[in-house]
Amino acid sequence: MKLEDQIILGIDPGTTIMGFGLIKVEKSQMELLQMHELQLKKYDNHYLKLRQIFARTLGIIEEHHPDQIAIESPFFGKNVQSMLKLGRAQGVAMAAGLFREVPITEYSPKKIKMAITGNGNASKEQVAKMLQSLFKIKELPKNLDATDGLAAAVCHFFNQGRPEKSKIYTGWQAYINQNPKKIKSG
Repeated sequence: MKLEDQIILGIDPGTTIMGFGLIKVEKSQMELLQMHELQLKKYDNHYLKLRQIFARTLGIIEEHHPDQIAIESPFFGKNVQSMLKLGRAQGVAMAAGLFREVPITEYSPKKIKMAITGNGNASKEQVAKMLQSLFKIKELPKNLDATDGLAAAVCHFFNQGRPEKSKIYTGWQAYINQNPKKIKSG
């Protein structure tokens, strides 16, 4: 798929902070539209956090009308509860995109880091500095979740036409077809 003249929303899901970045692509040139984060620390209930993630993602979609969504996939850690919460946060953000029928592509953290810095093991700070240079960002945010969301959008732009290593969902049916083990029957 050609990504010329499109808006790409990148999301770094989280239950404490969700980072996002929006880029506009015109004639293969990227322009930073917005980079921000959703603070979720003030919500002590996990379900309220999920509702906020869904509402904020839907709000961004309705305000900016992205043509594509790039989302960071959860990494496999040792804490099962943290992974479960992160997976839920990612799922809720994806549901907002699917609800508005915006195609979603999932990228691993290593693939995003590789696309931005050329090193799949780069630190969050290295990714942020590279994006700062690329977009001439005057001051980086205190938390780097916003730059992580922006990195997902830029990774998607850099990987146009090469989605074979990523999961792409164009709607609920595509998600169901690609994740049959996640669907309970009966």
